[in-house]
Amino acid sequence: MSSDILKTTSSMINFFPKITAQAHCDIPCSIYEPTPAKIAAKTVLRMVEQLEVFRPPKDSSDAKAILQYHNTISRRIAIKEEHAQICKKELYTLWSDFFKPEHLEKFPNLHDLFWQATKLCSKNKQEINKGAAEKLVGAVDEIAKIFYEVKNTPARYRAYKELTDKLY
Repeated sequence: MSSDILKTTSSMINFFPKITAQAHCDIPCSIYEPTPAKIAAKTVLRMVEQLEVFRPPKDSSDAKAILQYHNTISRRIAIKEEHAQICKKELYTLWSDFFKPEHLEKFPNLHDLFWQATKLCSKNKQEINKGAAEKLVGAVDEIAKIFYEVKNTPARYRAYKELTDKLY
């Protein structure tokens, strides 16, 4: 009888699809940091700045130059979108795993700040918009400031700013 149960259980397990989950860690490990979000946001800004200065080749019959132009543009767009998504992921991790209800009491605009920042990540994926990229960098800095206040480490915020503001 027990071997029949094992066979049935085994076939039922194989019936259901396998799902792979990815998470920051959910242990919780207490290793959180806004710097990766800032690096990603600054990368978005840098790609937008580079995209704004590129111009198509003057000779529209030069197939090689046109291909090179499209390659240059598409690579930067891909990086811009990838880093906007990285920024969103890093922000979601801070929002959902690090910040707690007591932080919301002290910073009542925290949910809105995160919501607006993640919306800016999406806007930066959709557009080549220097203003939106600059707002994303600023939103990440606001979140970082609150993060370091919560951790009671203002010196780390100053170090974060000094490091990340000089990325390029």
